[in-house]
Amino acid sequence: MTRRAIVAANWKMNGDLALVNTMVSSLTNIELQDNVNVVICPSSPYLSELVVKARAGNLSAAIQVGAQNVSEHESGAFTGEVSTQMLKELSVEFVIIGHSERRSYYHETSTQVAHKVNAVLKSGLTPILCIGESEAERATEQTETVLASQLQPVIDEVGIEKFIDVVIAYEPVWAIGTGKTASSKMAQETHQFIRQFLAQANENVAAKVPLLYGGSVKASNCEELFAQPDIDGGLIGGASLHAEQFKVICSAAKGK
Repeated sequence: MTRRAIVAANWKMNGDLALVNTMVSSLTNIELQDNVNVVICPSSPYLSELVVKARAGNLSAAIQVGAQNVSEHESGAFTGEVSTQMLKELSVEFVIIGHSERRSYYHETSTQVAHKVNAVLKSGLTPILCIGESEAERATEQTETVLASQLQPVIDEVGIEKFIDVVIAYEPVWAIGTGKTASSKMAQETHQFIRQFLAQANENVAAKVPLLYGGSVKASNCEELFAQPDIDGGLIGGASLHAEQFKVICSAAKGK
């Protein structure tokens, strides 16, 4: 069985043209292990520039470009929204869907997230589906119930077979941007639950879905996290804004 590793940078509403240049320059000579993808997801205004710079630096094979969000609609009167077709025209390949900040601040439901995943898959792009529990939910032992409730609507919408083209990022909400990190043991146990939950529907698909950990991943803890059997990489927030630290994290990833 071969399962690719993915390290995805979520810049959120940070960064500028200078960071695009710095990141591309820093990653020019990066040495990645086999079966590893690096995805950088800047804010929408910088997508085109990142694609152009990566191509100019002959990094198109090493770096892929992702968006942080997309509309579930193909077109229409949706001011401020971006469609999958627009992203494809910019050579975007991945889209982050259902990040906890989108669920919390913009009230995206798991049903809407499922619609977005469906739209992304139909367009030929790859969704990075984010799921995760709050600190209160973890404390009251609701983690598995919450994750199942976030996954099941997507399975119902697209079918488990389509998950062969889905990446799942587990991000405990309590560890995002807080400096707190789940222990490698805790993270592995939760990733194992996610894979087992998918396996109830299709074992073969579940074995091939890349599962990423997000939540204060940094250069100092990435190797231990990535060594876990069900952790296939990371969705990196703050550390992805620092080129040299992000480069270390990318180099630590390995396919399984």
